[in-house]
Amino acid sequence: MVGRRMLSGDGSSRSRKDANPYRPRPAALRFQDASNKALEDERRNQLKHKLINSVKADHLERYRKSEDEIKELKNKGVQKFYKAQNEALNDWLEIDSVVRYVADDIFESFDPDRDHDGILEHGGTLQAQGEDIEAFLPEIWTTSRLVGWRLSALQKRFPVGRRRLEPLGILVFSIIMVISFGQILQESIGKLVPSGVHETVDLGTLAIAAMAATIAVKGTIWFGCIRVKTTQVQALAQDCKTDVYFNTLSLLFPLIGKALDVWWLDPLGAAILSVFIIWDWAGTAFENVSRLSGSLVDDRLFRKVTFLMWRFSPIVEGFKSIKAYHAGDGVWVEVDILLDPYTPLMKSHDIAETLQYCLEGLPEVDRAFVTTDYTYSGPSGHSSAIN
Repeated sequence: MVGRRMLSGDGSSRSRKDANPYRPRPAALRFQDASNKALEDERRNQLKHKLINSVKADHLERYRKSEDEIKELKNKGVQKFYKAQNEALNDWLEIDSVVRYVADDIFESFDPDRDHDGILEHGGTLQAQGEDIEAFLPEIWTTSRLVGWRLSALQKRFPVGRRRLEPLGILVFSIIMVISFGQILQESIGKLVPSGVHETVDLGTLAIAAMAATIAVKGTIWFGCIRVKTTQVQALAQDCKTDVYFNTLSLLFPLIGKALDVWWLDPLGAAILSVFIIWDWAGTAFENVSRLSGSLVDDRLFRKVTFLMWRFSPIVEGFKSIKAYHAGDGVWVEVDILLDPYTPLMKSHDIAETLQYCLEGLPEVDRAFVTTDYTYSGPSGHSSAIN
């Protein structure tokens, strides 16, 4: 006999109605679930309150000195000390704001029944909106499919993004600049040797106007980009600075050499300028190589990370290790925190994930990795760092 058979432990069959898995749970079990949820909410609220309200940030402001107060100090060393202290207080306020707002959102997100932000509200004339949208549905569907397919393909090829592509491009550009001005340096030296061509250069009116316009445009872009601290914008600012220096001196040296009838002034100026630009772009290349190789962050950023870790001291037992290093333009942070050996898994998860998102809330940090431990002994970090 072919068919579907439902078996029970005693060999008797049950009806499909009795086997329905969606029937309501008994009242006693529902009460137990609600009780456990209430206890878990209370535990999270206590943990959030201990983290957010354990430190009074306002108490630190009494140590701040205003700019006028610092200027009144006669000792330069004391002025430098209070300026550094104000920077540290600014970093602390940034860390405190990140912990207060990010941690509050993270703890609230652990409770899916607290609010219903996912509910979408509609209003207006739906029929008119539907007619407008219907006309664009084929194009929208095709475009969304193409974009989704492309993004999914890139996500598979680059699972952590392509942030390192930017400093890699700057590195290649730096090498090209060094090679280009190395060629100019070689030609300048060739004109300075006794066997070179010894004659003054006569710039035409059109060439002078073009170089002056280049100096004006590049100078404007340089001063406009100098405050933006991303690698790509800084590379653009550096390129504009190079063009301003090169065109200015390339304009002055030939004009002065022509006026004084000094033939060697133009090649000498080009040689000096080439050495300066090669040195400048070589430094940029080595800086990007260092960052791509995983160099340690600067002291100020490491102190900010340490401040944030200390901010979590009321809810952890200690800190085993803190590592912050460059991964291209961004920074990756690895921390190992100590918890009580009998800490429940849910509490351990809440603390570690909140710390991770607070670290990633810093503008300099791309990724943060938080591991938990219960003892100071034993290895810390990854096995590749131990070997």
